[in-house]
Amino acid sequence: MIEAAHLVKEFGSIRAIDGVSFSIPRGEITGFLGPNGAGKTTTMRILAGIFPPTSGEARIGGFDTRTHALEARKRLGYFPENAPYYPDLSVAAYLGFVAKLKGIESSRRRRDIDAVLDACGLREVAARLVGKLSKGYRQRVGLAQALLGDPEVLILDEPTSGLDPEQVTEIRALIGGLRGERTVLLSSHILSEVSLLCRRVIVIHKGRILAEDTPQRLSERLRPSLRVSLRVEAPREAVVALLSGIPGVIRAEGDGPDASVRLEARSEEVLREVSRAIQEQRWLLLEMKRETPGLEEIFLSLVQRENAPPQTAGARP
Repeated sequence: MIEAAHLVKEFGSIRAIDGVSFSIPRGEITGFLGPNGAGKTTTMRILAGIFPPTSGEARIGGFDTRTHALEARKRLGYFPENAPYYPDLSVAAYLGFVAKLKGIESSRRRRDIDAVLDACGLREVAARLVGKLSKGYRQRVGLAQALLGDPEVLILDEPTSGLDPEQVTEIRALIGGLRGERTVLLSSHILSEVSLLCRRVIVIHKGRILAEDTPQRLSERLRPSLRVSLRVEAPREAVVALLSGIPGVIRAEGDGPDASVRLEARSEEVLREVSRAIQEQRWLLLEMKRETPGLEEIFLSLVQRENAPPQTAGARP
C-alpha cells in the first residue's frame, strides 16, 4: 500500500534523503524512527504528495504520487508534524471545510464528521474555535482531519506530540485500533509508543535507511549474546561463583536487592548448561527471565554504529 523506491530529495546542494526504499503492506502499522534531520519528514512529505522527489518513485495504493497524484491522494490521510489550522473556525466548521476539500459528497459529509469527532474525542469541543484549544486537542483535530474520508493509508508525523499521558494513551488506542483496517506509517520520538504500536520498524539516519525489521529481530542482530535474570533459592554469592565457572558464560553478577542474578551467555546451549548446573546443586530455580533491549537501545546502537569512524587498514577490530 505504501511504496518508496530509491527516493532522493535534494534542496540545492543538500541531499536530504538518499536512496530511500521500503514498502508497507495493507493493514500494517510501521514505525519510522530517526533523529532530528534524519529525513523522516522529507520522506513522509514525498509520500503524501506535498512535493516531488528529485528522483525515485513513491506510490500510495499502487498509484504514483506524481503521475497519478489525485488517485494517490484519494487513498491517503496525512497528519503533518505541525498541522496547519484556521484558528477562527470551530472544530466542526474546520472539519467541514476539510471534508469539502477532500471531495466528500455532501450526503455523507455530516456522517463522516460525526464519526471522526467521536473517534478522536472531540465531540465536547466541536463548537469551540480551533485557535482556543489546547495543544493536545489541536493534535486530535489534526488526526481527525486525516481520518476524514475513510482513507486506506495514513501517514502520521508525530501524532502524539504535546499530549499529556492520558491523551497519549487514548490516541495510541485509536491508532492501534486501525491495525488491519488501514496501512499506517507512524513517526514518533516516543520509542516506547512505537514499540507498543508497530510490528515493524524502519530506522533512518542521515537520509539513508539503516535497518528495517521487527524490534525482536533487530534486538537479536544487535546483541549477539543472551542476557537473562535469574532467581535461585540459594546464597547469591554461591550462585554467582557457580555460574561464572560455566564455559560460555560471559558474565554473572548480583542484580538488585531481591537476590537475583544477572547473566550474560553466548548461546541457548549455555543457558541449558546453567539450568543443569543449578539442578545438580539441588537448588530451586525460581525464575529465568530473558532480557531484550528496548527500542531505544536498538535505535541508539544503530545510530552509534553509523556514526562510528571507519576502521583503517590494519586496525584491530
